Amino acid sequence: MNITVVGTGYVGLVAGACLAETGSQVVCADVDQAKIDGLKNNVLPIYEPGLDSLVERNQMQGRLTFTTDVAAAVASAEVVFIAVGTPPDEDGSADLRHVLAVAETIGKNQKRELVVVTKSTVPVGTAEKVQAAVALHAKLPFHVVSNPEFLKEGAAVDDFMKPDRVVLGVESDFARSVMAELYAPFVRTGKPIIFMDVPSAEMTKYAANAMLATRISFMNEIANLCEKVGANVDLVRKGLGSDARIGPSFLFPGPGYGGSCFPKDVKALMRTSDDVGAPMLVLQAVEEANNKQKHRLFAKLAAAMGASLRGCRVAVWGLAFKAQTDDMRESPALTLIEELLTAGATVVAHDPAAMREAERRLGKRVTFAPTNYEALNGADALVVVTDWNEYRFPDFARIKAALKKPVLIDGRNLYDPAKMQALGFTYRSLGRGRE
Repeated sequence: MNITVVGTGYVGLVAGACLAETGSQVVCADVDQAKIDGLKNNVLPIYEPGLDSLVERNQMQGRLTFTTDVAAAVASAEVVFIAVGTPPDEDGSADLRHVLAVAETIGKNQKRELVVVTKSTVPVGTAEKVQAAVALHAKLPFHVVSNPEFLKEGAAVDDFMKPDRVVLGVESDFARSVMAELYAPFVRTGKPIIFMDVPSAEMTKYAANAMLATRISFMNEIANLCEKVGANVDLVRKGLGSDARIGPSFLFPGPGYGGSCFPKDVKALMRTSDDVGAPMLVLQAVEEANNKQKHRLFAKLAAAMGASLRGCRVAVWGLAFKAQTDDMRESPALTLIEELLTAGATVVAHDPAAMREAERRLGKRVTFAPTNYEALNGADALVVVTDWNEYRFPDFARIKAALKKPVLIDGRNLYDPAKMQALGFTYRSLGRGRE
């Protein structure tokens, strides 16, 4: 099958490479010349485990190509995926300008009956707008499909190749047949392809992310309460997660959610709900709780130090919003670092994947260490923000020797409080009894 994916960001690049892996001829198109030049040389614009080898292999075998000629890529396609960005407007709504511009290009350049798939995260009603934008110029039949993605950053390749489910909003037998054939290789183990109407598919994506964001904020609120009443959130989490009605996923407390999806999608769903007169009060609380949570690590550090942070040197382990990605969008580390700098502290930071992105965002205001241990030299305290594997079992004697003061703020509950106390650390984590 000849497939074109317009947009080579996180969603488009993963989708294009994975579709090529099953034997389809895939063209990934993007107007960013520098990005396309890099991809042709197997230089990826994002860090995602396993994606680099997938891109290189499928390029080498001729199934995956990259171009800036969007019109030509559309003309050669049987299926076109729209996977361009939908950044939030100032009011929180999704900006659909890029999506609709691609839709017009599709209408102007289609050469056969075509399936047009919205893969970008878009609010309910977008497919109708895409339909209208394509129809302005189309002279041949076309079918608009909603196919939301459910990819976890850091595990996106596995999520695409072995999905829990594939959600497809379709309104014609032709589109249903084409999409069923396209996704058949990915659901051979029996995972479902769930066909539904287009608005329901669009809503499913937002509802899923909003639910996960809600679980995160709820658990962070429980952790904060545990500190007040002397409970241990680790035990509470196990008790909750063992309930089959709840399950164990997304119940780990932390410094707040970030990334490209949850913050943007929560805002967009809230905006949609307000526009139709059905405000989502739960999501208002979720967002407020998350914004407050991002300030918890600074507050814990200030309390542990017991004095002004002016002149202090603070080591920060972890800059990406989560492990296994270089994505720093809405990262809690950014909130912490800005608070530290405002308080007059100096910051030295490390991250296994996000250093280049951090330098672009923070410039020379922060010192970046080549290893996590080098970040400790001369520091007054350490704050762990991201739960990278290499931070999980560190050499605590080395940490203590390098720090001026044995102050460690654990934003991911990676370490055992009793052990840390026995080692002589001033240790603070989230929700594990009174501090």
